[in-house]
Amino acid sequence: MKKYFAECLGTFVLTFLGCGTAMFLGCNSPAGVVGTAVAFGLAVVAMAYTIGGISGCHINPAITLGVALSGRMSWKDACGYWVGQVIGGILAGAVLMLVASVVAAPDLTGALGSNGVANAGGAGGACLVEVIATFLFVLVVLGTTDAKVGAGNFAGLAIGLSLILIHLVCINLTGTSVNPARSIGPALFAGGEALANVWVFIVAPLVGGALSAFVWKAMAPAGK
Repeated sequence: MKKYFAECLGTFVLTFLGCGTAMFLGCNSPAGVVGTAVAFGLAVVAMAYTIGGISGCHINPAITLGVALSGRMSWKDACGYWVGQVIGGILAGAVLMLVASVVAAPDLTGALGSNGVANAGGAGGACLVEVIATFLFVLVVLGTTDAKVGAGNFAGLAIGLSLILIHLVCINLTGTSVNPARSIGPALFAGGEALANVWVFIVAPLVGGALSAFVWKAMAPAGK
């Protein structure tokens, strides 16, 4: 149970800090985009070195799917991780809504930092962006955490930096999900278009995560 709780807590931190930065810094300027990207990346780095030894710090259902498909964890644990991650994202969405209703600063995203499809040309374009971005992100995760050829203690840093890069590319297209739990929480409380389109940010990242598992299994060096 400790590792499931760790995943819940880690996902809460990622969603609260990342989406909170987007809300109050805004993503309509280069500074806002960079700031939000860095916030998400640093949150991952911080959690990697906080709970990595407990749960591996997936804090993302797409990563958990990739890890499970790679044979590195049981499906029972994967289900426990998914439950914890989604609960963490929902709790973060609730706290973000509470903060936005109390503080004087406006929510510059207008929707609790949730994701959207309009700038990607609709649901189809958003799916394409999210599948590609999640594929690349989870591939980095699988490669850097591989027991034989991974990056060891530097894996958390590499993963966080890669998430920053992915956000820099995708924020102005979809708001960057690559993480269903991070999308579900804010969308539930934002409602409207965010909730109507949240399926994109559940399905597409899971597809990208699954693809990365198959690719990594095909390309990972054997016999080391």
